[in-house]
Amino acid sequence: MSDAPTAWTLEERDRIAILTLDVPGERVNTLNAARIEELAVHLDRLARRNDLRGLLVVSGKPNNFIAGVDLKEVQQLFRSPDPQKADRLTARGQEVFNRFATLPFPSVAVIHGAAVGGGLELALACDYRICSLNGVTQLGLPETQIGIIPGWGGTQRLPRVAGVSKALEMITSGQSVDGRTAAAIGLVWDAVPQEGLIEEAERLLEIVAEDERWRAQRERLAGPIGLTEDQLQFIVAVAEGMLAQRVNRRHYPAPYVAVDVVRRTVNLPLAEGLAVEREAIVPLLGSPASRELVHVFFATRRVEKNPGGGIAAVEGNKVETIAVIGAGVMGSAITSVMARRGYPVILVDLNRELLDRAIERIDAIYQTLQQRGRLSSSARTQALGRIAPMTDLEAVRAADFVLEAIIEREEAKKDLFRRLSDIVRPDCVLASNTSTISISRLAEAVRHPERFAGMHFFNPAERMRLVEVIRGTQSSPQALATIAQLARSLGKTPVVVGDCAGFLVNRILVPYMLEALILLEEGVPADQLDRVAKEFGMPMGPILLHDVVGLDVALYASRVLVAAYGDRLHVPKVLEAMVQAGRLGQKNNLGFYRYRPGRTKGQHDPEVDRLLAELRGGDAAASLSDHVIEDRLFLAMLAEAVRCLEEQIVDDAEHLDMALLLGIGFPAFRGGLLRWADQLGAATVVAKLREYEPLGPRFRPPKLLEELAAGNGRFYPEG
Repeated sequence: MSDAPTAWTLEERDRIAILTLDVPGERVNTLNAARIEELAVHLDRLARRNDLRGLLVVSGKPNNFIAGVDLKEVQQLFRSPDPQKADRLTARGQEVFNRFATLPFPSVAVIHGAAVGGGLELALACDYRICSLNGVTQLGLPETQIGIIPGWGGTQRLPRVAGVSKALEMITSGQSVDGRTAAAIGLVWDAVPQEGLIEEAERLLEIVAEDERWRAQRERLAGPIGLTEDQLQFIVAVAEGMLAQRVNRRHYPAPYVAVDVVRRTVNLPLAEGLAVEREAIVPLLGSPASRELVHVFFATRRVEKNPGGGIAAVEGNKVETIAVIGAGVMGSAITSVMARRGYPVILVDLNRELLDRAIERIDAIYQTLQQRGRLSSSARTQALGRIAPMTDLEAVRAADFVLEAIIEREEAKKDLFRRLSDIVRPDCVLASNTSTISISRLAEAVRHPERFAGMHFFNPAERMRLVEVIRGTQSSPQALATIAQLARSLGKTPVVVGDCAGFLVNRILVPYMLEALILLEEGVPADQLDRVAKEFGMPMGPILLHDVVGLDVALYASRVLVAAYGDRLHVPKVLEAMVQAGRLGQKNNLGFYRYRPGRTKGQHDPEVDRLLAELRGGDAAASLSDHVIEDRLFLAMLAEAVRCLEEQIVDDAEHLDMALLLGIGFPAFRGGLLRWADQLGAATVVAKLREYEPLGPRFRPPKLLEELAAGNGRFYPEG
């Protein structure tokens, strides 16, 4: 046993044992090797007690049951992979949890707050579970999101308790369910108000003790599930089909391994199934993908706490009422997020018809969320009720925070901010959602520029987690902190970035998109470009991305960046030609691909081939290997990212990588763009860039990268 303060305490009341986990000095409970050993001691003692009516397992934390395994301990396995140690850790957790089924009385896990990962596996090892209806209560097995599978019985007990289909859905997605849903699927006995949780748990013990049904429950859960081969094949096919739409087996093997484990064990006794689970998890612990996914897990939380820009300890203004100016697509989406999160929002647009359409658009967003079970009917009605559509700019006097989301034209925005300066309260913070225009230049039109900064949401704003908080030359730390606090309250992750053309994410993304068009002009087929990028791990290829963004939007953004960084960028002729031909992408069903109305899957279009042939002047099409295409796409992106670090546009490599993961979906299994560079090695990256440098200055190795290569350095010194 460890000399550390005890985490578990055992007390008795009316012949009921109450085992409480309350990890000293921590905000939430987690499990580690020492706490598992401490639990084993208590369970051994309880196994010798024949005078007890039952056991309740509870948490001493106010809003948390058990938030899984202590990942800091698991992280050690990734730094020094040791299959034998991993097997021992997994086997020990399984063995200790199995002891709940040897107690001479029934056990109930009493859940309020998060019961995830190892926390839910412990609860599943108990005979019964009961949880609160409070919104903080979430039950799930998120292990596949960090590249492993549940290893303490989750793949075995969850299918036996909630059914194989629902269990596979939860395990492979990593998504949690609330108390009401947990009760509906049989994961818990019941979900009740928090204030009566313990009393209901005690009543449950009385109910199951009357006819000793808990013994039959144990026997059932220890046996095979017993599906026919047809039933099993259908369930597995559906699960793997859903998976294939979301993640690539080669990049993210863990959810596929989980499906395979369940497939192999549903008709085995629990003890044999646990052995299969243990055998399957060991190769995943410490695998390259899992190592990077765990890094992303911790890095995301560090960035959530500290958005950068030196404002981590700065207190922002309290925001209670928000005004959003501009009822277009972005203004509507941003308003939908704010109202759903409980903020009264004054939505202002001079055009009443646009306002009406905006409300319809917002309600459509809510309707989709409701259909997916993420928003109740009453919450939808309440959120809509928080939005006040107004055509009078004077209405923003009531706001603590004003966000501009009008047309992307500098003079129009400046004119608006001049008018707002005469209307808003003295303590009101102003922000622009611009994606291209300098915040410092816009600040010239603001009477108090220290209260002004950028708040750049990514499209679609209702789904994308990243918000760039753009620091103008006069933006105060308090204004930046106000925006960062607001972003966090909206469920977003803010990252403070400097003011430059493209800011951070678009500045890095556009060179990648332009390189794809240069390759297209050279004769590389669009489908090859998209396939190579997807095989690298991007959510979609760069040619399809142009169609999704809109070719006119891409052209405008490219011109802005070319004006700023013209020594290494240019607008490819094909982009100009496509827009001139009226091919704007999915918005009008004609882009680099042709689309059927209402469909997002594009088809090859011979018209684009003819347009490209004219631009090439009949030159032979290039035949490049996938390797060269991957190099050119991602080295162009990487070189610009390093320049952003050199210019201190962002605090450090971690903030840059997290912005790209959250903003453009850079593959998490690679850990981030600069983590990928570390994996290649700075010297290798420099050598690759020099190989392609004859193609243009965009491939010139940045000085910082050359310095790292010379000193065998890394962007992440700790590895």
